[in-house]
Amino acid sequence: MSFLKKEVNHLIGKAIHRYGLLDQNDRILVGVSGGADSLILFYFLRIWQKKAPIHFDIIPVYLDMGFDNGATKKVLKNFFENLKTPYYMEETDFGPFAHGKLNQGKSPCFLCSWNRRKRLFELTQVLNCNKIALGHNLDDLIETFFMNICFSGETSTMVPKQEMFKGLITIIRPLALVEKEKITKLAKELGLPVCKNECPSSQNTNRAKMRQILNEIYSLNRKVKGNIKNALSNIRREYLLS
Repeated sequence: MSFLKKEVNHLIGKAIHRYGLLDQNDRILVGVSGGADSLILFYFLRIWQKKAPIHFDIIPVYLDMGFDNGATKKVLKNFFENLKTPYYMEETDFGPFAHGKLNQGKSPCFLCSWNRRKRLFELTQVLNCNKIALGHNLDDLIETFFMNICFSGETSTMVPKQEMFKGLITIIRPLALVEKEKITKLAKELGLPVCKNECPSSQNTNRAKMRQILNEIYSLNRKVKGNIKNALSNIRREYLLS
């Protein structure tokens, strides 16, 4: 096992234990998009499935957003079938609809994300799952933190474990402590079939712009990202406005 693989595995294990992400007899829907994040998530959940002292099931789910004429679907289908693992795939028109004239002027990214999340919630019932695992990483949490401050006027971010619908479904993010750079490098090292995101808006979003700003801030000092990560849980409420 390479040093990078050990490091990522350690960080995932840290998140699993610290936030109580896995429980006996869980059945976990793993949202797989074809990107490095979700493929690394699926890869390590399979490892933890074998070594954890509890039993849990995972089923990767791919929703085709309608951008690439089924190219990603074909790649992932071959990947899952070679692993002999159960999987679920579904074609949607979420992408074209979000970018079309009938979206009522709403942000394409908001509509795509909202429709995808709604369908994943519905599929937990179809597939008898109690949890949804998503591939959000540390960089995503930091970006969301600053986006919520700048665009929503609140101090919040995504969390590693989030109960929805009075506990009926729980969202877990095992990559919450892992940097995007490590995920990208490891996916390449492991030869995972990472697919290009063909969404026409992927590089022209507030998140992409915030990522660019943060990268400039990170370049000022190598400790900045780690300090921001620590700040997410080191809150001094007495020095905030009431």
